[in-house]
Parts: sequence; structure tokens; C-alpha cells
Amino acid sequence: MRALLTVLGLTMGVATIITVMTLIQGANLYVEQKIANLGTNVFQISKMPPASTDFNLMLKAIRHKNLYLDDAKAVATQCSHCQQVGATASSSLRTSYRDRELEGTRLIGHTPAMVNIDTSVIEQGRYFTELEDTHSARVCLAGDKLIEEFFPGEDPLGRVIRAGNEEFTVIGVYEKIGAILGQERDNYIVVPMSSFLKMRGTRQSVTISVQASGGAEVFQQAQDEARLALRAQRQRTGAMEDDFFIATASSYIALWQQISGAFFAVFILVSAISALVGGIVIMNVMLVSVTDRTKEIGVRRAMGATQADIRRQFLAESVLQCLAGGAIGIGAGFATALVLRSATAFPASVQTGVAVLGLGLSSAIGLFFGIYPAVRAARLDPVAALRSE
Repeated sequence: MRALLTVLGLTMGVATIITVMTLIQGANLYVEQKIANLGTNVFQISKMPPASTDFNLMLKAIRHKNLYLDDAKAVATQCSHCQQVGATASSSLRTSYRDRELEGTRLIGHTPAMVNIDTSVIEQGRYFTELEDTHSARVCLAGDKLIEEFFPGEDPLGRVIRAGNEEFTVIGVYEKIGAILGQERDNYIVVPMSSFLKMRGTRQSVTISVQASGGAEVFQQAQDEARLALRAQRQRTGAMEDDFFIATASSYIALWQQISGAFFAVFILVSAISALVGGIVIMNVMLVSVTDRTKEIGVRRAMGATQADIRRQFLAESVLQCLAGGAIGIGAGFATALVLRSATAFPASVQTGVAVLGLGLSSAIGLFFGIYPAVRAARLDPVAALRSE
């Protein structure tokens, strides 16, 4: 029973820490894959800051002039290190097909160049052509949510869906993204930018997406050239601040780390408290064990065991029990990660380094909290110990 309680205390502490570290690593990977999926050589230019928690900056940005397709053309013309320049815009509306309706669908307008910039994968069908964009063709590519709702078990290509007051022919289907942080991301359609602007008005602000033509150095040069081109286009001279914002994948990841830092710090604190409680349980159980085994200690001392021998005995028992608890805790962490990965799209997995950390932590707890009981056992008077029973 004592061994079980000792192992249980460590199992809870290590399992909590392993689970938290798994969540942290999985969340970072999740953000990198799902949210900050621009690519290493792609950056975005927008009117509003896409990666900021500064409320005052957001209010200031509202007064900026909108970005238009002419701004994107200026970047494409004047940026020699920009391989591809595209533009996107979005709003929301209701979509329907026959007697089925779907609220809150995102209507996204793309310029033709976005086929080479956007990281979304076309699972079925094709992208629209430049000619279709020029003539404002009523064609669209649909997200997985619309396909599930409108065309279960059917071929969606060539079907006509209604978006707002307009009808669009489905020419492509995007690969499923899944929910991100609890929000549905597959309820959208992508249409040619000209069709989007006809529906929502030409004064709609766009987001410019730029793909640089080389590595890290060229990537920075492309950003600098794009900034200069936009400043000239929007007549921002001298010391005037930019009235637009440039964001990269690292910008989104940095924002996530800023937001989640305090959140995960609380988790780590709770985990540390759990491990501390487990260590206190170990110490108390070991103290009870010393009291119950006083006779044994007296016999060993009488047979020639030194104080160091007694200390090593109890420390070894403490560490072995903690290692057993740590191993079970790591197993529980693996099981949690497996359940999360199987039941959701969350990429949870226990890394080797985290497993080693769990074993190291359990060993350290066993040593630290086992020292006092071991020292107390070693200092028992052999004669008094033999008389204890």
C-alpha cells in the first residue's frame, strides 16, 4: 500500500507535466501548420495589423486608407524580388443549394496569382483562370464544409450554389482544414476577385500576398522593396509612418507565443504544484516506512551496516518507486496524446526529450524528498532500534 501511494503521487505529478508539455508543443505545431501557414517566403500586406494585441494600434489603423488592386499592381511592378503578387478580400454571407442553407459562409475573392501563393490544397477540380477573372465569371472553389452539407455522397463539380443573390458553379474543392481553436475553417468559397468586387463593391480593402523569389536575404529585400513601392503609391514621404502593415509567418507565431505565454505559465505552475504534492506524499510515506521498519534498521546496523548503507537503501527505494511512478506518468501522457490525436485534428505527441524530462524529474523528486527519511533512518540508535519491538 505504501509503495502504491508513493507511485501514485509521482504518477499524477509527472503525468500532469507530460500532458502540459505535450499540449504546449502540439499547440505551437498546430499554430504553425494551421494559422501561420503562409510559407517561409510569403508575406502579407494589409490595412489592419494582422498580428497585434495593441488596441490603440488597431484604432489608429482603422483610419488608414484601404488597400486596392492598384496598390497590388504597384508592388508587382516595382518589386524586383517579388516572384508572385496576389490579392485577397473576404466577407460573410449565406449560401444555399436547393433546400439546404448554410449561414456564416466566408466569401473570399482571389486574384489569379493566388493559385501559386495560397497554401490551401485543391483536392478536386481546378482553380479559375485569368480569363475567368477578367470576365467576372460566376465560378467558385468550395471548402469541405459546403461539400458535406450540400453534396453528401455526390460529385460537386458543375453544381450551382447560391451565394447571397448570385449563383456560382463549383469548379474545385479544397482539402479539409478542420476546426482551428474551436472555429470552423471549411465553411467558405473562393471566387475570382472581379466577381467578389462586383458583389461587395470596388471600395473593398484587399490584403496583398507576396511570394519572394529566394531565401532569407531575398525575402527581406522583397519586403523592403514592397514597402517602398507602397509608400510611393500612397504618397507617404519623409518621416510619415506607413499606413499599412507587413506580416510573415513568424509574425503570427510570435503573436501566438505572446498570447499563450501567460496561459501556459499557469499550466506549468499547476503542474509544478502537482509534482510538489507528489514529492510531499513520497516523503510522508517514507517517514511512515522508517517508523514501521525500525526493527529492520536496528538488525542491519547490528550486523555491521553503516549509516551510509542505510541512507543508500532508503534513497534507492525512493528513487526506484519514483522512477516507476514517472514511467507510468509518461505512459499516461502518451495515452493522452494518442486520444487527442485520434479524436481531434490537434497534432499532439510526446517527444523523446519530454519523456526523458519526465524520468529526470521523477528521479530528482525521489532524491530530494527521500533524503530526509533516509537520513532519519540512518541516524537511528541501533540499540534503541532493536528494542523497538
